[in-house]
Amino acid sequence: MPYLPAFIAPSRFTDPAAALAKAREIYDTNIAHLREAMQRFVAGDTLPGHVRACYPFVRVQTDTVARLNSAESAHLSYGFVAGPGRFETTLTRPDLYADYYLEQFTLLLQNHQVELEVGTSSQPIPVHFSFAEHDHIEGNLSAERRQLMRDVFDLPDLAAMDDGIANGTHESRPGEPQPLSLFTAPRVDYSLQRLRHYTGTGPEHFQNFLLFTNYQFYIDEFVRLGHEAMANPDSEYIAFVEPGNVVTRRVGMPSVAGDELGKMPPRLPQMPGYHLVRADRSGITMVNIGVGPANAKTITDHIAVLRPHAWIMLGHCAGLRNTQQLGDYVLAHGYVREDHVLDEELPLWVPIPALAEIQVALEGAVREVTQLKGAELKRMFRTGTVASTDNRNWELLPDNGPQRRFSQSRAVALDMESATIAANGFRFRVPYGTLLCVSDKPLHGEIKLPGMANHFYRERVDQHLRIGIRAIELLRAEGVDQLHSRKLRSFAEVAFQ
Repeated sequence: MPYLPAFIAPSRFTDPAAALAKAREIYDTNIAHLREAMQRFVAGDTLPGHVRACYPFVRVQTDTVARLNSAESAHLSYGFVAGPGRFETTLTRPDLYADYYLEQFTLLLQNHQVELEVGTSSQPIPVHFSFAEHDHIEGNLSAERRQLMRDVFDLPDLAAMDDGIANGTHESRPGEPQPLSLFTAPRVDYSLQRLRHYTGTGPEHFQNFLLFTNYQFYIDEFVRLGHEAMANPDSEYIAFVEPGNVVTRRVGMPSVAGDELGKMPPRLPQMPGYHLVRADRSGITMVNIGVGPANAKTITDHIAVLRPHAWIMLGHCAGLRNTQQLGDYVLAHGYVREDHVLDEELPLWVPIPALAEIQVALEGAVREVTQLKGAELKRMFRTGTVASTDNRNWELLPDNGPQRRFSQSRAVALDMESATIAANGFRFRVPYGTLLCVSDKPLHGEIKLPGMANHFYRERVDQHLRIGIRAIELLRAEGVDQLHSRKLRSFAEVAFQ
């Protein structure tokens, strides 16, 4: 017999804040039940049955395709359902997603003028997703007791957290509601756990604008700029967070409960994350994804559940044109996808378009930071197709096949990550962009040598990073409503951003 928390009956709302409060009540009640049961289990108690707690859900039903009162949100590409029917999604971490959920609820009510129903779903919360940030109680279990967990608690079920909705392959069964969100609650919780593992920081520190890089040199400079901002009492940023959740507050600001728990890890995680925090979460997160499309896919798979406003790749590339010089910039306006990591989720025949808002911001940032214009700017900054490959040693292939394909595609630069990040941005409806810096020219005999590389890094890393930061500042100033392009939305789209 299941051991369940007290049941909370479904309720209907026309007030988005009240709907959010009910979702939080349901979530908190169910999480408290799991934590209490887990503590008893660790203490050796025999529980009265299989422990189960479930996520809250939000549901909306409409009988018309029309958007009834959409004057305030007509310019948005989200916030409304695709047509008549019943739509539903499970919810998690209302503490973390409070502002996001509130916006989605508000838009649904504005656009459809129907009630939101909030209740307890039938989707179990895996016990692993109930642990607080610094809970490690399961580590006290014997091997036998840990094995018994499978019989007592619900564990993560991969069948409940696939990406069928985002991939456009999900089909609701007869009588089943259509999805409201790209991600189910278990899928979100899974990624929140993975983000801690890969970046060494909690998801609550992530900001809504992201920079990705494939070199630690950029991170070193970002750390320097982060601490410099914290020493400035007039900085727009209020904190700087490093791996291990080590928090530095802006000078003059008091510490916050939990800051004392941060501890620098003995070694950096696989893809360390750093966060320059604004009070409204519109600051900048930077992640060193390392080398290769597998890492690029992995981290964007998980960051996507945070529903950021944009992510931008700042990396190095091989210049493929003889007229390019080391240190020149390339703004990607198209991608050749030879990374192979997304072929199953996003077919190669799907175009990955350039997004005007991101392109304009990056071009404007290059112009501002370099102070170049006219012919001088054009000489060292070009827009073109970027090819991404999963073969770091493509030059060594005997048949010249890659060179031929890159030439046929009119590619001007080659790397290993940019197409993956752009394609996953397209797949998950996250605005994306790429600004690369030429670090070698293998087709023209200019391979990367230590002395050349060191000089290049000294000359370009600071400027390249400042361009990325300035681009984000321009995007933020323009307003995030402009960012979520209709190019990223299908004609049968979920309502949540």
